This record gives sequence, structure tokens and C-alpha cells, in this order.
Amino acid sequence: MKYCSQCGSDKIRAAIPEGDSFTRYVCDGCGAIHYQNPRIVVGTIPVFEGKILMCQRGIEPRKGMWNLPVGFMENGETMPEGAQRETREETGAEVEILRIHTTYHVLHINQVLVFYLAKMHTPTFEAGIESQDVKLFDIHEIPWDLLAFPAHRFILEKYLAEPDYQGVHIGEFRQ
Repeated sequence: MKYCSQCGSDKIRAAIPEGDSFTRYVCDGCGAIHYQNPRIVVGTIPVFEGKILMCQRGIEPRKGMWNLPVGFMENGETMPEGAQRETREETGAEVEILRIHTTYHVLHINQVLVFYLAKMHTPTFEAGIESQDVKLFDIHEIPWDLLAFPAHRFILEKYLAEPDYQGVHIGEFRQ
């Protein structure tokens, strides 16, 4: 951080503010403390008649690889709404959110992923602007060697191990 977003000062330093336990950017011009917190990423495991809808990435990182529909939550929406929106944007599919399935912490990039089990009522889908292709995969067809992210492997393995499990799976990835 080079400039304070509150006052515009360039008198920014990294310090542990009084009463805090984390290093923060502090403005010596106006005293503002700039908190940086994890970003929330929401997605779905969209299921239609036992098959899982996945996207082939049309953007970096890992363009051309496969993942579940997922993206950053926006201000003004709930986590389920964000997961539905991301699924719609990337796959053209409308889904019904059933429940939270997995939370996953990716510490080295400061993200918290929340995945919902979602039901597709019809097999209607198409590649969105960020996807090269979208496909319903039978569980034996999942492209394990072409998964874009380790979190998606964890999420899919947990789903396939216990598709009717009613709890929440929690994982983390440290690098």
C-alpha cells in the first residue's frame, strides 16, 4: 500500500496497532488502520441426475483446465445468491441451492471458499464468457488430471465419498 485510501497521505507504515495482534497498514497522516481480510469465494456442486456440471476455464489462471462453477462474492448478495450467480454466469445453468457442502481455506492467497450442493432441475447449460466449455460429468468421467485447483479435488472427493452426507466438510490448503 502506497497511499492512504482515507486521506491520500503517503505516510503509510506496517505496524501492529495498539490492542491488535496482526501487522496492519497504518496511516501516520490520519491514523487510519487498513484492515485486509480474506476474500469470500462461493461456488456450487451442480448435480443433475447424478452427474456433476463442470466448466473448462476460458480465463487464467489455469485456462483450459476444469473446475466447479465458482467466483468472488459481491457486496449486497448472500453467499447462496453469489453461488447461484456464479453458476449462472459460468454455465448458464439455473440451480437450486440445497445446503452448504464444503468450506475450504486457501491461506496463501487469503481466500475462504464456500461450496453449496445444488440441484439442476433441467440439463440446460451453455458456456459463459469465462468458460471454454461446460459439461455434465458422470462420476467416472471427472477429468481428475485436468482439475484447475486442489480445493476442487478435495470438494469433489468429499462429495463422491458421501454424496448424501448432511454435514459440512472443512479443509485448508497451506503453501
